[in-house]
Amino acid sequence: MALTMFGIANCDTIKRAKAWLNAADIAFDFHDYKKSGVDERTLRAWVDELGWEVLLNKSGTTFRALPDAAKQNIDADKAVALMLANPSMIKRPVLDLGDRRIVGFKPEIYSAALLHA
Repeated sequence: MALTMFGIANCDTIKRAKAWLNAADIAFDFHDYKKSGVDERTLRAWVDELGWEVLLNKSGTTFRALPDAAKQNIDADKAVALMLANPSMIKRPVLDLGDRRIVGFKPEIYSAALLHA
């Protein structure tokens, strides 16, 4: 199974998720969407699969720093535009398992998906 983790290298949650995968001896590629971006097609596919509410990090400093008008009336299209313009607004990590994605990091969810699948 070829895994790709999407996120930002200096994020503490990313560091914990990487450490967990390494300790479990699970190979993965890392895509830093702060440096390399994320294309609209991929982001829209994630939104279609998971919902923009799962992907848009409203608790992060980047979202909170937006003008109030930008935080109003968010729908899928507006969420995608915000995340494309500010990749740090995408919750992390997004772990691409090929047939599905996992957003965020919880050891028990990774274990169920990767060790007991």
